[in-house]
Amino acid sequence: MTTMRAMVLERPGMPLDMRERALPAAGAGELLIEVKACGVCRTDLHVVDGELTHPKLPLVPGHEVVGRVAAIGAGVSGFSIGERVGVPWLGATCGSCLFCREGAENLCDAPVFTGYTRDGGYASHTVADARYCFALGEHGDDAEIAPWLCAGLIGWRSYRMAGEGKTGKDMTLGLYGFGAAAHILAQVASWQGRRVFAFTRKGDSAAQDFARSLGAVWAGASEDAPPEPLDAAIIFAPVGALVPAALKAVKKGGRVVCGGIHMSDIPSFPYALLWEERHVMSVANLTRADAREFLDIAPKAGVTCEVTRYPLARANEALSDLRDGRLQGAAVLIP
Repeated sequence: MTTMRAMVLERPGMPLDMRERALPAAGAGELLIEVKACGVCRTDLHVVDGELTHPKLPLVPGHEVVGRVAAIGAGVSGFSIGERVGVPWLGATCGSCLFCREGAENLCDAPVFTGYTRDGGYASHTVADARYCFALGEHGDDAEIAPWLCAGLIGWRSYRMAGEGKTGKDMTLGLYGFGAAAHILAQVASWQGRRVFAFTRKGDSAAQDFARSLGAVWAGASEDAPPEPLDAAIIFAPVGALVPAALKAVKKGGRVVCGGIHMSDIPSFPYALLWEERHVMSVANLTRADAREFLDIAPKAGVTCEVTRYPLARANEALSDLRDGRLQGAAVLIP
């Protein structure tokens, strides 16, 4: 095989185009991966719609990649031909800036991001830095595991930041926006004994029923007050107005974690909502340690993903369905 297929973004705001390209080689330190499934993440939507403003162009989006190792570059060890691997959003870091040296590689000053500053997984093949790839083993369906590589990982990092100091049934956790990340995290949190409260768009009874089926003890509209104060809330929907709503819902000392890479402007709100040592924080990217932790715990928690599969050529349709809220769970492209 000398060629590959890819859905390519030439310019933000334009549909992706199917292109045939020369099959790339695995360079030193890299893996060439035959893509078996690639999740469609809301971050991809922000890239395609131009809300994230510094993409490599032309660009192959996609950073929830599950595939098989097709070739191994010089200097790579620990992987074998045919092995199933995952490729996440964090594609590489410099290793030398202050943040990398302090173990905060998610805040690297010179990062590389899969499907944003290097080509990603909306393709039949992709090349990735082997140091940032993860062995996935053979358990589970490719498409159902793909959302773990971002929705799962960023949900896990958000959860750790939200839940510091709280254990077991003592923790009440609100999830605002019940999409790909929340439907994974709800399963993990419920398995650990947390009580999950799910907030959806007003009138979205299907999403609320879905949340309850995955362990949520309550589900309602984002405008509603939960039946009891929350220890923490995680906002996955990219809606700034949810920040003051979540602050109202958390108790004294509670945390509101913004789990997305992009959000509409946060409206002004009275200081009284923040007072009494409430915290608002964001989550930026992820670390390889986050990935190792989550990929270890997800099978133990019995995490399953609700996915809608699309052929690679229908990537624009998948993005449109995500944009317009027509999905339950996650969308996944199959080359």
